[in-house]
Amino acid sequence: MSKERERIEETEGTIRSEFAHVVQVFFRHKLGVLGLVMLVAFVAIAIFAPVVAPCDPYEMDLANPFLPPGSPGHILGTDNFGRDMLSRLIYGSRISLLIGIVVVSISSVLGSLLGMVAGYYGGWVDALVMRLVEVFYSFPFLILVIAVMAILGPSIFNVMWVLGVVSWPLYARLVRAQVMALKSEDFIKAASALGCSDARIMFRHILPNVLTPVIVSATLGIPSAILSSASLGFLGFGVQPPTPEWGAMVSEAKDFMLINSNMIIWPGLCIFLVVLSFNFVGDALRDALDPRLAKQLN
Repeated sequence: MSKERERIEETEGTIRSEFAHVVQVFFRHKLGVLGLVMLVAFVAIAIFAPVVAPCDPYEMDLANPFLPPGSPGHILGTDNFGRDMLSRLIYGSRISLLIGIVVVSISSVLGSLLGMVAGYYGGWVDALVMRLVEVFYSFPFLILVIAVMAILGPSIFNVMWVLGVVSWPLYARLVRAQVMALKSEDFIKAASALGCSDARIMFRHILPNVLTPVIVSATLGIPSAILSSASLGFLGFGVQPPTPEWGAMVSEAKDFMLINSNMIIWPGLCIFLVVLSFNFVGDALRDALDPRLAKQLN
């Protein structure tokens, strides 16, 4: 029992040491830290939107449309219906961040499962999954999404699951390549020789070893999902007005660019900052989790 306890403690110590090293390398990445601070700020604003927002984002004041920034009671001005721009941006952060996280969660889980099964079993299973990947890649991404959205109708629920289902091939190919390299390793052969089931080998021994590239890809995939949802909102296939969503706000503002350019500048700036912050964090995570890059940064 004492030897077993010592082995467990040694393993836990190794995990803590590796985690501390990853955190140390990450925080040496200045742009990554900047991106993390920006993300924390956006998430905090989204969570506490009812407290932070100065006005009701749906409340109209038709007597005061197109107020400029700095107007009394409206720090960023108002839109064409007299709604407070700052409040709509704050509530819009909830929807945009939710879409990005849910889309990546769906696509990464679905793609990882299919990629792991394809890489582990090979043969006709691998051929079937890879043919599906090729079919999805043969269609232009945005055209395929628009076509499906036109059939199902615009709604936030449809935006999330359609983008998630269409985005899985990236993760499937990534995980498949990792699994094909891992399944010939000695520890996998040893687990198989000991009588472990395929499910146990895949989820207990293989999955933890392929999570690192999946996490990095997911971090970089969230801004792509936010941009895709914003594009759908701009084209009228995403979240519908009067729901405050950054892409939909840009779509509403395009008709009033010459009258009040602030309507399109603020939501566009929010999209830019969130996408940029996720990219910074993704780059820093890639550097911290890649042993070769991490060694160069030490």
